[in-house]
Amino acid sequence: MKISKAPAAAAVAVALALTATACGGSSDKSSGTGSTGGGKDKIVVGIKFDQPGLGLKTPDGKYTGFDVDVATYVAKELGYEPGQIEFKQAISAERENLIANGDVKFVVATYSINDKRKEKVDFAGPYFLAHQDLLVRADDTSITKAEDLNKKKLCSVTGSTSAQNVKTKLAPEADLLELGGYSDCLTGLENKKVDALTTDNSILAGYAAQENNKGKFKLVGLSLSNENYGIGLKKGDKELQTKINAALKKMVADGAWEAAVQKNLGPANYKSEPAPQITEGS
Repeated sequence: MKISKAPAAAAVAVALALTATACGGSSDKSSGTGSTGGGKDKIVVGIKFDQPGLGLKTPDGKYTGFDVDVATYVAKELGYEPGQIEFKQAISAERENLIANGDVKFVVATYSINDKRKEKVDFAGPYFLAHQDLLVRADDTSITKAEDLNKKKLCSVTGSTSAQNVKTKLAPEADLLELGGYSDCLTGLENKKVDALTTDNSILAGYAAQENNKGKFKLVGLSLSNENYGIGLKKGDKELQTKINAALKKMVADGAWEAAVQKNLGPANYKSEPAPQITEGS
């Protein structure tokens, strides 16, 4: 009598499947990606969730902003379609931890490149050059330079280095008001409780470009500091750094970079700098 080998073969297949699952074969947390069957399944990218025009999660669960467009373009160049991107909130204080722990593949979140941060993470880019600026009411002609803030009320968020920069170096007689969030400062600016709001011009433009703020505010157009935004990634990952740099160069060359700037920040009459030269990894 001939005995069928099918049950034994099935048992071996099940055992192999269980072994693969137990070994964590369905995901790769260390690289910020997940995969099934050896193919690319998703990529996890860190962005801000609360910065209009740059990185914003809307009430309906969608993501908008210049950083989101940059992240989406870069991810596509790495082989991921928009539906394969998982956006993870990357608040400023947690960006390095998210990268080091492998919770994200990379971070695109108004992440200024500086030496202190480069001790913990590597950067690709920069992909954007921002400057500290002032936001005032659209009809205000009394503030055209930082020194005009003397005797006036200046608003920023609690602990802001931007506000302290103005207060200590440029307008020591400014009346500094620090609130919990930029939206609070905007309300105060609209209601004439304060005369100006300061932080990176890209962030200011994002808030001013919101539908309910259009026409109410304007950027003064100052360059009180230089902030080169880079894409943060795990230290030592030169292959990824090279690929992201190549994607950024392509985004500029094919016009997608300029289109993203105008779409997200243009409504605030924002005059962006040209795309900066890539210096990281070179």
